[in-house]
Amino acid sequence: MTTTSTAAPKKGGLRVGVQRLGTFLSGMIMPNIAAFIAWGFITMLFIPAGFFGADSPFGWHWAPVAEIIGGGGDSALINWPGAMTALSEGDGGNFFGYVGLVGPMVTYLLPLLIANTAGRLVYAERGGVVATIATMGVIVGTNIPMFLGAMIMGPLAAWITKQMDRLWDGKIRPGFEMLVNNFSAGILGMILAIAGFFAFGPVMLGISTVLGAAVDWLVTLQLLPLVSIIVEPAKVLFLNNAINHGVFTPLGIEQATENGKSILFLIEANPGPGLGLLLAFTFFGVGVAKASAPGAAIIQFFGGIHEIYFPYALSKPTTILALIAGGAAGVTTNMLLGGGLGFPAAPGSIIAVTAAAIGGGVGNLLVVYLSVVIAAVVTFLITGVILRASRKRDLAAEGDTFGAAIAQTEANKGKKSEHLSNLAASAAAGGAAAISTATAPIQNIVFACDAGMGSSAMGASVLRNKLKKAGIEDVKVTNAAIANLDGTADLVITQQQLTDRAKGKSPNSIHVSVDNFMNAPQYEEVVEMVREQKESGE
Repeated sequence: MTTTSTAAPKKGGLRVGVQRLGTFLSGMIMPNIAAFIAWGFITMLFIPAGFFGADSPFGWHWAPVAEIIGGGGDSALINWPGAMTALSEGDGGNFFGYVGLVGPMVTYLLPLLIANTAGRLVYAERGGVVATIATMGVIVGTNIPMFLGAMIMGPLAAWITKQMDRLWDGKIRPGFEMLVNNFSAGILGMILAIAGFFAFGPVMLGISTVLGAAVDWLVTLQLLPLVSIIVEPAKVLFLNNAINHGVFTPLGIEQATENGKSILFLIEANPGPGLGLLLAFTFFGVGVAKASAPGAAIIQFFGGIHEIYFPYALSKPTTILALIAGGAAGVTTNMLLGGGLGFPAAPGSIIAVTAAAIGGGVGNLLVVYLSVVIAAVVTFLITGVILRASRKRDLAAEGDTFGAAIAQTEANKGKKSEHLSNLAASAAAGGAAAISTATAPIQNIVFACDAGMGSSAMGASVLRNKLKKAGIEDVKVTNAAIANLDGTADLVITQQQLTDRAKGKSPNSIHVSVDNFMNAPQYEEVVEMVREQKESGE
């Protein structure tokens, strides 16, 4: 029985390096998205212009709102509108928020959650604790929602803690371990917090100001749509997280804190371009792409799993131009009409987009919907032209592909086959490694993607159902972020662009590359391989 190789992973070059950075940034933000959503809903419901606020556009004022946002009556509010003003005398606007829930959550809770998560990624719980202490100094030293500071100071503090512990690793006398560990972490946390307060915080404030000014400059000159030239190709190459979570999310939160919404949350998360691409493949595509595109469109638009349309774009790279045009059209619509989201839409589903947009009022929601529709239509029209122009060539190629697949299937049915030879051939076409023998039973299968939530969870569910239908109940199928692979998986399934990184994290596992997590033909091969292993007693 054969499968894809577990040979030494390739370095992967710049693309893999940027992917790793994006994965790390995503790993800091994604586990805390629920907190961002909670803050967004509290803001949407309870600020004076919110659904239940004193100035509610719907007339739904609710008396306890003043206590929720802090204090009672007008004393809870510092100079609304503008939402965020200075509490310290003569400081001209350095403290963001209300004195109740809204301000402390965005100023302290969210950055500290990010810092703790980042610290844990670098050095487990101990790194998380020191990272949180250090980031508190940065926050207090700037008095603004310091997301960028948390995303830099958090990992840095955890790394310093890790290096410190190496100095006396194995040198502590028995019985003194807890004393040394607690005091060393506490003293280091104190030093880093003071450094963050006096030095690191002002530097991060300057960087944040420069980045914010750059975004304002792009908006003022109406150049923000040009960002789609970078974002849309980056998405299909799995490079988007470095931009989205490294820049757009922290800057967007600051804009939303000041203005109640931000256009930056919709630059990458707009589901319109992906929907337009998949609809074009539905009407003008051929073969498997045409057959699978409608289901993919539903999952992408309503489930928010954007990764599902990446293989379609990569199968016809010129369609990336259509995605750029559609993304730019959506950004232009929001820029000209003032559309934006109150908090990050994660995942980028129309449902999440609706929840994040409705706090800005019905008018804002309609503008956001219009940006989604325009982005989808522009992408659909351009993709349709591209697909129609190459339809004859695509039909011929699809016929050859299906003929080879049918012949191979028939050959497999006539003998006890090496079922994953088929898989290896398709993986080799996408740049996967050579063939080797599977020597151990497959008991633990892990689907891995960038964030370990959306597309990998979907793929795991699909394969789990296929195994169940085949009567295989004792094989564990889970999903995880590539960064969290620990080498215990017997078989790891990733999209082709991410296989090299997965091999680096789990070099002893069998690796399978697929084009599409939703409907990969390799799943049938994996099921058959597991079944044959069990029947032969391997």
